Amino acid sequence: MTQPSLSYAYGTSHQPLLGMTIGDKFDQACQQYAEQDALISLHQNIHLSYRELQQQVNAFACSLLKMGLKKGDRLGIWSPNCAEWTITQFAAFKAGIILVNLNPAYKSYELEYVLNKVACKGLIIASAFKTSDYQEILTQLAPEIPLSTDKELHAARLPHLKSVIKIDDEQHTGIYRFSDLLTEPSPIQLKALADIAATLQFDETINIQFTSGTTGNPKGTMLTHNNILNNGYFVGEAIHLSPKDRVCISVPLFHCFGMVMGNLACITHGSTMVYPSAVFNPLASLQAIQQERCTAAYGVPTMFIAMLEHEQFDDFDLSSLRTGIMAGSPCPQEIMQRVIDRMHMRDITICYGMTETAPVSAQSSTEDSLECRVATVGRVHPHLEIKVVDEEGKVVPRGQLGELCVRGYSVMLGYWDDEEKTREVIDVANWMHTGDIAAMNDQGFIQIKGRIKDVVIRGGENLFPKEIEDFLYTHPDVSDVQVIGIPDVKYGEELCACIILHDHHQVTEDSIRQYCAQHISHNKVPRYVQFFQEFPLTASGKAQKFKLREHMCQELNLVNAFS
Repeated sequence: MTQPSLSYAYGTSHQPLLGMTIGDKFDQACQQYAEQDALISLHQNIHLSYRELQQQVNAFACSLLKMGLKKGDRLGIWSPNCAEWTITQFAAFKAGIILVNLNPAYKSYELEYVLNKVACKGLIIASAFKTSDYQEILTQLAPEIPLSTDKELHAARLPHLKSVIKIDDEQHTGIYRFSDLLTEPSPIQLKALADIAATLQFDETINIQFTSGTTGNPKGTMLTHNNILNNGYFVGEAIHLSPKDRVCISVPLFHCFGMVMGNLACITHGSTMVYPSAVFNPLASLQAIQQERCTAAYGVPTMFIAMLEHEQFDDFDLSSLRTGIMAGSPCPQEIMQRVIDRMHMRDITICYGMTETAPVSAQSSTEDSLECRVATVGRVHPHLEIKVVDEEGKVVPRGQLGELCVRGYSVMLGYWDDEEKTREVIDVANWMHTGDIAAMNDQGFIQIKGRIKDVVIRGGENLFPKEIEDFLYTHPDVSDVQVIGIPDVKYGEELCACIILHDHHQVTEDSIRQYCAQHISHNKVPRYVQFFQEFPLTASGKAQKFKLREHMCQELNLVNAFS
């Protein structure tokens, strides 16, 4: 009797890892594609060729050094999408300054925590984001800013922070203006920058990204040149990016999706980065795709839903599209089909990953069958290993459920100044434990069943919200859905379906339950159905299930509220 194949796979490739710093690869791209479009920020009316982008990056990098930032210092950026974000990204990487990505939705408590956690020496802020006035929030934490006439900050609550830069046309006491730091550097300054670049190693930390922190304070994920440069490169390879491609990047740059899968995939292939708006706007994204003849579009499922559902969707010519990436949260089969059919994205791929793995570990191929592209997250990425293990850490046979683990070049160095949390997720054999429940089939395709923490345990039986969500997307009236577990005295937990209907569609809670009862087993039929106009979202567009749980616990007057 043959032993069943185990749930382990490694990614082979004829392409070797790049083995270089991001700054070196960036300069290489700027020389190779000098006159081609590098960056188009439509809401700012900014168009930069690779040559022009390199000039601004070098100028800003030299200004950072002149301000006193050194290799290994931390520089925070707190801004929605803009050209300055990308200039900062590559300037910091070239100078060996560790870029710290801050969520644009942070309020004062979160801002104070992360700036002090990683000891940010510099901070770049935008003017505003939705209801947030960045300068006002920062000044509340550091009232010393307007008193810093020499622009060197000494703040009691932010003791490490010395310089603040604002993306703004106005002059502010104690704050540098971003545009003033783009003056042409001298040959001596450029040589100093080149001398620093020559000392950088690709295995050094160059980027810190914070986890969402839904279960405690956010953790600073330390990522190297090697982590994110190669990941961006192989993501681009999977969708066959080339200098002819123009990528509509609607996802936030502070997140790996925008910064790595967007910006780094583009510069490693000579493609054009297109930013439709500061924050996702479905109409702006549709306009950008048509106007710039974008060949690829990125988004989480809720973004694609918003574009497809937009009342002006049919007014736009999206025929230039051929590929793109849907990722960030489980991708419903119904939505995938509509994106392929109505947005012409026949070669769209699904990516799976997490910040701690820089981010992508698995991706579908443009050659994969439609069934594989909608039902799985593809196969293991090049140069990585994946296994699925049981609760004892043993690799399970193919087809069985377990926790997905990843090992290879993409795994973070660890969490900043938090060895204990690092050891909780990276084991002694350097496997990153993702916390996701998965199954691997005989061909190596990975199915993600959901987060371990999201599993609903009803009467001792494990129920997987994603499976029920995928089914509910087949209902003709359902636009978006999140299935959660809420406390129940008898069963421990009960299923609740939170649903957004298509515009002008009406349906009752009972009819939703009846639809489920006709097609899926009775134990998967949600006891509760609640209709929403919108879901609480993270800045990267993911629905926040913990907030939906809190809301439903209050709505149903349940005392055993979820933490």
